[in-house]
Amino acid sequence: MKSLYQLTLLLAALLISACASVSRLDMDALNSAQINNFRAPEAGVLSSGQPTAAQFQVIADAGVQYVVNLRTPQEEVDFEERALVESLGMVYYSIPVAGGGGVNSVNARSLQRILDDVGGEPVLVHCATGNRVGGLFAVNAFSSGASVDAALTEGARWGMTSERLQQAVRDNLSDN
Repeated sequence: MKSLYQLTLLLAALLISACASVSRLDMDALNSAQINNFRAPEAGVLSSGQPTAAQFQVIADAGVQYVVNLRTPQEEVDFEERALVESLGMVYYSIPVAGGGGVNSVNARSLQRILDDVGGEPVLVHCATGNRVGGLFAVNAFSSGASVDAALTEGARWGMTSERLQQAVRDNLSDN
């Protein structure tokens, strides 16, 4: 009886510690931060357009641990994003996606590898508007067996709102 009690306590302690390690996101703070094209299509994986420096503070405070920037170095912002993100305690990744041509399977696989590596911890994936984010998710959906139309729907769910990019992604996927 004593060993059953000890086993029950041990299992309860393990369960509590496992739950404590699961990151919680403050979605109210994120939703009220007015981040361009902010979306939360999947638990712990967020997408958006370019956050401001002040919004990155909210993002960090809300529990996001990783940032994936899809903008190229030539796309100017008024602060050094990598330095800011890292100073806020988040890990920074960069996948330079140059316009519609950069929305391809190579970059989509790079994004998927990062998402796999972060193991479900909260991550924000952004570009200037969220369109390239959605485009890469569309390419990954297609690579996973979705039809072209279903892949484009998935891309829209992640932020691909530009009809021009949707057409470029459709053409790209239809050629495969």
